Amino acid sequence: MVVNEIDPSKLYSPLIQQRIQNDPVYRPQDTTFVDSLKSFIKDVDNQQKESGEMTEMLIKGEAVDLHDVMISAEKAKTTFTLLMEVRNKFLDVYRETMRMSV
Repeated sequence: MVVNEIDPSKLYSPLIQQRIQNDPVYRPQDTTFVDSLKSFIKDVDNQQKESGEMTEMLIKGEAVDLHDVMISAEKAKTTFTLLMEVRNKFLDVYRETMRMSV
């Protein structure tokens, strides 16, 4: 382990760790689980909207490939299914927590 002996406040901190802490690219973002969940829900919503728009374009006869419409529909279906499974797991965890005796 290499230590930086020049800066006494970071005497025992490895140099790589210091570089990571000072480099904005490697700095961990301060996102919470709630923020991640909100972001995931927005992504699912965007997939649903995109799929609806592409389906509407196909119905109107605009220039859109059928396979692109089908791919976007399957992406929307898959992400929505994943969201529902995550929700179901949260409900299971909540129910288990409520059954616990204190």
